Amino acid sequence: MAKGKAKGQKGKKITLKAAKNSIRITFDGRRRLDLSKMGITTFPKCILKLADVDELDLSRNMLKKIPDSIQKFQKLRWLDLHSNQLEELPEAIGMLQNLAYLNVSNNKLTTKNLPVDLNLLKNLRTLNLGLNRLDNIPTTLGALKELKEVSLFDNFLTAIPTSVTKLPKLKKLNVKRNPFPDPTQQEEHVDSIKRTETLYLVQEKDLCCSCLKMCQDERDKLNKLTNTIPSSSKKPNFPSLLTPNSTAKDNQEQWR
Repeated sequence: MAKGKAKGQKGKKITLKAAKNSIRITFDGRRRLDLSKMGITTFPKCILKLADVDELDLSRNMLKKIPDSIQKFQKLRWLDLHSNQLEELPEAIGMLQNLAYLNVSNNKLTTKNLPVDLNLLKNLRTLNLGLNRLDNIPTTLGALKELKEVSLFDNFLTAIPTSVTKLPKLKKLNVKRNPFPDPTQQEEHVDSIKRTETLYLVQEKDLCCSCLKMCQDERDKLNKLTNTIPSSSKKPNFPSLLTPNSTAKDNQEQWR
């Protein structure tokens, strides 16, 4: 065996120049530092000089640890760390008060290594913890009242805390492929979120004139149908209704 042979896997070194060249402007005008798929094994200290970016993408690398210095990214609204080898997250991540999106899926995170300070991310709207090694979810996540999407798929969960399922703004909850003792529990979680995602209630004062008139006309039609009792010798005729195999069939590709 040759002397001085390096042990372990040596990752790519990121220079400040390379990092600056990796800054992209998103469609909504934010500055994203995109260092994904670069074979990085250790957090590049040089990027701390670019801590004024709005978004940071370190996904699909080989990172095992994120340092406490991540808190220097105070403007950060979007942080993607998915598909690394992370076994823990730093407590300092709770200092990112502007963070709205956090993706740490497909890592090696365990429940005991989830930082307590995650519950300080009061502006978080999307949290992805899927494809990890979590056996339970801290009830303190219920403090994140702005959450709209939570992904917990492919873990070792046997229950989901009520504090999470009852989050006031939650629209999507993905808990697929967890070992729930009762198979219907997963269906209940998914079904409850589907209902909130597809049902929208508004007051008449919030509708524009044309929408309000259309709704009123449809309501009048329904009232007339309700008050009409068709004779047994003649079936009711609805000429304006289309069969599922006519126009619907022609337009189904537009709905996918």
